[in-house]
Amino acid sequence: MEFLNTSPESHCTSELLGSSDGEEEEILMYGEDLELNPFDSLPYSSRYYKLMKERQELPIWKVRCAFMESLLHHQIVIVSGDAKTGKSSQVPQWCAEHCLAAGCRHGAAVCSQTHGQLAVQLALRAADEMDVNVGHEVGYFVPFESCCTTETILRYCTDDMLQREMMSAPLLNSYGVIILDDVHERTVPTDVLLGVLKHVLRARPALRLVILTAPHMSSKLQDFCGSVPLIRVENEHQAEVVYTCSMPKDHFLSALRLLFELHHTKEKGDIVIFLACEQDIEKASQMIRQEQSTSNPDLGELIPVPLYPTRNDLIPKPKQDKQKCYQKYRRKVLLTTSFGESLIQIKNITFVIDVGVERRKVYNPRIRADSVIIEPISKAQAEMHKQMLSMSPSGKLFCLYPEEFTYKEMKPDFPAKIQESNLTSTVLFLKRMDIAGFRHCEFLSRPAPESLMQALEDLDYLAALDNDGNLSEFGIIMSEFPLDPQLSKSILASCEFECVDEMLTIAAMVTAPNCFLHAPSGTEEIALTCWRKFSHPAGDHFTLINVFNAFREASTNSAGQYCSNEKWCRNYFLSCSALRMAEIIRAELVEIMKRIELPISEPDFGSPENILSIKKALLSGYFMQIARDVDGSGNYLMLTHRQVAQLHPFSSYYNTRRSPEWVLFHEFSISEDNSIRVVSEISPHLFVELAPQYYFSNLPPSESKDILQEVIDHLSPVSAIKEKQKTNSDNKENEKYPQTPTEQRCIIQ
Repeated sequence: MEFLNTSPESHCTSELLGSSDGEEEEILMYGEDLELNPFDSLPYSSRYYKLMKERQELPIWKVRCAFMESLLHHQIVIVSGDAKTGKSSQVPQWCAEHCLAAGCRHGAAVCSQTHGQLAVQLALRAADEMDVNVGHEVGYFVPFESCCTTETILRYCTDDMLQREMMSAPLLNSYGVIILDDVHERTVPTDVLLGVLKHVLRARPALRLVILTAPHMSSKLQDFCGSVPLIRVENEHQAEVVYTCSMPKDHFLSALRLLFELHHTKEKGDIVIFLACEQDIEKASQMIRQEQSTSNPDLGELIPVPLYPTRNDLIPKPKQDKQKCYQKYRRKVLLTTSFGESLIQIKNITFVIDVGVERRKVYNPRIRADSVIIEPISKAQAEMHKQMLSMSPSGKLFCLYPEEFTYKEMKPDFPAKIQESNLTSTVLFLKRMDIAGFRHCEFLSRPAPESLMQALEDLDYLAALDNDGNLSEFGIIMSEFPLDPQLSKSILASCEFECVDEMLTIAAMVTAPNCFLHAPSGTEEIALTCWRKFSHPAGDHFTLINVFNAFREASTNSAGQYCSNEKWCRNYFLSCSALRMAEIIRAELVEIMKRIELPISEPDFGSPENILSIKKALLSGYFMQIARDVDGSGNYLMLTHRQVAQLHPFSSYYNTRRSPEWVLFHEFSISEDNSIRVVSEISPHLFVELAPQYYFSNLPPSESKDILQEVIDHLSPVSAIKEKQKTNSDNKENEKYPQTPTEQRCIIQ
């Protein structure tokens, strides 16, 4: 591959020390005068002073005094810094000191992160540098895992968990400082928190908000927050950038070829590859392992390290027993996407490979589905990828695109996810905040009006709203679950149909990462044969129950041994980490059910009555996701729009070559090969029984709607009698599932 070197050579300043002589003296005096750690009242260890010297060398330490002064006198402080300047690890510690200082005892400090694994890593690092224990003075709480106590002074968490905490404590009274990190990633929870916290700050003048962001977001945040201090931190090093002469035909293969070329040069250092999507991460990891098995052992070992920005997976903990020496050189290859730069915490990075494009999902509210698009990354993302090498004076960034591509094709910034996502869960949260008196949310970027209307419409269909558009009692209960509102509705419906045990398993399995692994080349048929052992004729939701139950049985037989679980999963081409995550999710859902005092029925999986009950519970939440095989050959037409899709290869129906006519599906994305995932067969009779009438009346005309209307007409005499009885006397049922006149509903576009 031919490259052009178009940037000046790397340069570095003579020192990275972040404090002046006077500041150094102050820090030394601090260490001598305060022999006891103020956080736990124990003597400092020698490691504390060693780490303190390393902390002082971070670029962020140059602005420590300015930050502490700003925090003392202003409610909002913005810290704008390049990647790898130390702001995510150091600023929260300073905020904890502020909370502990005399006269500033306003509660703990909490720092939100966009990634769960990063929150855990930063908590471990902060505890080490503060010379305290994780789970006591420093802690974290991420989805399905909490490591905090009431005495914890510094907490790291994910932005969605902090958002959920606001539902029970709208003013966040237990916190004195709230830090929003990586605001430039523009996740939906972070954007919502920014808007809601403006109201909280007005109600709590002593509360402090610290915003950590990349430089390109500084001016926009200042416009949003008003006249607030802005503290800027820059890196010392500038990486050497190498561009290609032309666009490669295949970015993925070009990146892997360059990786192996760099490895053959025997230059030391780890490598980061920014790929287009998370599917490429998994594929690249497999190919690197295959190449490693046939490569020259003298070159050393390539260790692929996949980092998934959006995957809600188990968070690996650092191993206690580390091997201190190896017989051969080991080079880490960190594989992530354009939004995974904050996940990269190691320092020994020498090379970065950037493919320059991303493949992501954009939600289309008109058809209630994600569209998969491929487009260039933004200039801001390209700059952050470059900053991965800020700690390596000899590092190189290889851009798999020409330099003019940066100016002609890349947008200045990447779009806010609140403008590209399904907002149903977000609107449910905002409706919950209405109860606490937060009537309006000021958005940094306004979401599309049609997305908000679609979200309100869906919540109305799910009976989460009352006749005035406020959150109903049913909606309040739905908001207690950290799930998609449709899934929450299905769980609540399962209480009526007495299939809670099975529905909780389904909810856990579809929330956890996909448990079916992509089989290596040449083993596809073996994998299909293994998966057929779990197939259930009723559909994929029931197949997932079989997989989960089999995993649990294997865990019991192996006496809980992790290695045995891993071996069992490998034998069946299943992901052990995904199934363990499903166990954790299910356990938390059970705890929520107990906390809000909802009944949990005894398991009865397999009986005809139970299968029917599960389908009814699923339809109660997913009646908007129905498709029909229009030609008998597996071409499924969505009921709400004209999109056609096929069964996903992981579907049990796909493996058995059977295509039921009517199906309920969990997920659908518009891409080159449209497919519906997690599919189960339903009958038209069940649909007309459980779907709200005003939803059905708003469906666009179609052959499928005509078939359903015939079913309704056939049942009309019986239905009319039942409807009359329901209208006259069934007030209790109306409270459970409130209905309002059709003319008040929004029309599906």
